[in-house]
Amino acid sequence: MHIKQQIHAHYTDTINSKILMLQQTLADLKESGSNETKSTAGDKHETALAMLQIEQANIRAQLQDVQEQRSVLVNINHDVITAKILPGSYVKTNKGNFYISVALGKINISGETVMAISPQSPLGAKLIGCCIHDTVTINTHSYLIESIE
Repeated sequence: MHIKQQIHAHYTDTINSKILMLQQTLADLKESGSNETKSTAGDKHETALAMLQIEQANIRAQLQDVQEQRSVLVNINHDVITAKILPGSYVKTNKGNFYISVALGKINISGETVMAISPQSPLGAKLIGCCIHDTVTINTHSYLIESIE
């Protein structure tokens, strides 16, 4: 498996794990809410229920964000190699290696440190459409594109 496929698989696994964790958290909160409805402690009961509902809403919002990230990641064709940087490109620069996909942080794969960045991020937006040997500058940092996979 090429490094780009390994990177894509790692981030896909990461997203799927986050989704499972958030779904489990929602299920746990729902169970806590149903246990809370059996209580009759007045104002304290109402406050606890309100807090649970707020927490559920926050978890649902996080889950929706992560599901949207998964949707973007699933729609990336990681097998295509082009001369220009597109979503799904693995880009090596003089300042680091980037996987143009979804902002998912930094990982180490096969001895390479890779940062997954969104094409909408400042660096991602500048990199999209560039070719090998092009240079982009962000905040006084120049990135020379060394290779594109």
